[in-house]
Amino acid sequence: MSARETWRKFDFVLFAAVLFLSIFGVALIASAIAGNETLADHPNRQTTFMLIGLAILFLVAAVDYHVWTSVTMPLYYITMAFLIFVFISGVANFGAQRWLEVGLVVVQPAELAKLVIIMALARFFAKNITTINSWMTILRSLILTGGVVIWILLQPNLSTSIVILVVWASMLWISGMKAKNILIAVGFVVLFLLISYALDFPYLADYQKARIQTFISPAEDARYGDTYNVDQALISIGSGGWFGKGYGQGSQVQLRFLKIRHNDFIFSVLAHEFGFVGTVIVLGLLLFVVIRCFVVAKNAPDAYGALLAYGFGVLIGFQTIVNVGVNLRLLPVTGLTLPFISYGGSSLVSMLMGIGFVENIRMHSELNKKNP
Repeated sequence: MSARETWRKFDFVLFAAVLFLSIFGVALIASAIAGNETLADHPNRQTTFMLIGLAILFLVAAVDYHVWTSVTMPLYYITMAFLIFVFISGVANFGAQRWLEVGLVVVQPAELAKLVIIMALARFFAKNITTINSWMTILRSLILTGGVVIWILLQPNLSTSIVILVVWASMLWISGMKAKNILIAVGFVVLFLLISYALDFPYLADYQKARIQTFISPAEDARYGDTYNVDQALISIGSGGWFGKGYGQGSQVQLRFLKIRHNDFIFSVLAHEFGFVGTVIVLGLLLFVVIRCFVVAKNAPDAYGALLAYGFGVLIGFQTIVNVGVNLRLLPVTGLTLPFISYGGSSLVSMLMGIGFVENIRMHSELNKKNP
């Protein structure tokens, strides 16, 4: 099969959806900075990362995804080394050390860790699919996951740690874990959370505890303190109406009542400027991307490919749910980005790379059906 015929199997509809979301994200960031000179370079930086991510997407799509199994563990250990280095001497921001300066660029290795752990778990579960209900297999997979999670949690970065654990549990379930074992595992997690709450979450930083406590029982006088940005996010969303205030026209954004706008709370900017209709379209496209990932997983020629595509679908879907939940004050503030939309070069590049894997799997799935 020639390379030209192989690329004909490329999912251009999925790519078009992702490209639209990424370009729209740059445009929304340009509006969200609202003339802030300190953030003036953010749209250009996001555009640069988008172009880098698209190049990586095509590179990953061009190389048979089975080849990546040979480099998965080296990537895993390199990522772990980056996370350890960040913990020791990373760039601190908002009370946590999560960023690594590489020349003039600041990257967040925890975003790469999401991608790498999906690759590592897909490889592990595919090799141990027949013993998936063995507690030893489950423990080994948890140790593999914990190898990166522990360093992310120590930054501290609870939200990314939870995302990775959700991906681990989801991939464990799709690999064939029995329902009773899932219930046992969930029971241990609930017990752990209850004990943590009783002990005032001893493993969390003070600002993380404050976020949880404020969410559970917000103080009456905190409207212009700890909950200010969440309150302004709700006002922004509610005032958007059906069709929004118009691009670059929303007073909540342009007058900077909404303080944190271009990353965690960009969904509020979307709702304020494009209204209910705009949010439905964007969320519909994100849902389409997730479903497309699941369809590719269903039709994958092997367990490894299926788990890769499924893992990326879960990652995009879960981050979207959490980000929107935070903006609607249904969840505590987490710091998770809205996939392809929020500002963040590391996040965008890792998401686009993940789509490259999904495209690769689909191309080989189609070829597999045609030439068994």
